[in-house]
Amino acid sequence: FLSFVAEFCCGFFVILILGRFWFLAVLYLLWLYLDWETPCTGGRRSQWVRNWTVWKYFREYFPIHLIKTSDLSPNHNYLLGFHPHGVLVAGAFGNFCTGPSFQDVFPGLTPYLHIMPIWFGCPFFREYIMSAGMVSAAKESVSHVLNNTGGGHASIIVIGGAEESLNAHPGSLTLNILKRKGFIKMALKHGAHLVPVFSFGENELFKQVANPKGSWLRNVQEKLQKIMGFALPLFHARGVFQYSFGLIPYRQPIHTVVGSPIPVKQNLNPTTEDIEQLHALYLQKLRQLFEEHKRNYGIPEHKSLIFE
Repeated sequence: FLSFVAEFCCGFFVILILGRFWFLAVLYLLWLYLDWETPCTGGRRSQWVRNWTVWKYFREYFPIHLIKTSDLSPNHNYLLGFHPHGVLVAGAFGNFCTGPSFQDVFPGLTPYLHIMPIWFGCPFFREYIMSAGMVSAAKESVSHVLNNTGGGHASIIVIGGAEESLNAHPGSLTLNILKRKGFIKMALKHGAHLVPVFSFGENELFKQVANPKGSWLRNVQEKLQKIMGFALPLFHARGVFQYSFGLIPYRQPIHTVVGSPIPVKQNLNPTTEDIEQLHALYLQKLRQLFEEHKRNYGIPEHKSLIFE
């Protein structure tokens, strides 16, 4: 959905440039230049946009649920690691960028969903995603959110990133996380408590063309991902009036389970050993969260997370 909106916004901008209202495009380019750093300095959220009625229907379509397992004190800042990426990242968008559900469940906390910086270069679209509470995933952006001395800020990072979307097959439990340790270092530098989040049902929304590691399709997808910065999974689901083929996601419930916080003491200069130790603890807590809740959401007893 976001990709469709981004394409529409870019198309509209091109029409402005080529049409009679080219001067509006020039004015917007000036605004873009002056406002370029905003996605890295907390964004510009709008409760009006976040509370649009369309997002209520979006959440109810699947439906999307936010599950709390522990209180998160507003006296601290938190870094929430979201898993898995899936194709749509519907759980992250529905729970952290729309409606009051997150702040009702975790009062006193303001969520910031970090996404790839490339999206903020799209004219007009950047204004919309900032209004929904999305900010850049660049290091300086995460630092800005977690630097709040009074606490009450929550950075949400989809740890597996775009690369993990290539594993988003129904039933897949493979997470790209073993080499992803930048979020651990960031949590240590700012003393932000780490919170594992697992979104059950995220990989069930689409069927993806078979692309096992080593296949020609996977090799092409990985090369394109390195060049462009985002992945191109080949997926399909249902149509508007039929269920056999289309790009509308299947109606599968999503339960985004927020785990208990892992206390982190601030360390401005963490060593490799410090990072490895906290990373191992995070993996342990993430696996524990999954194992404790998998039975509630239809995961067979013999299935477990695969870290790669």
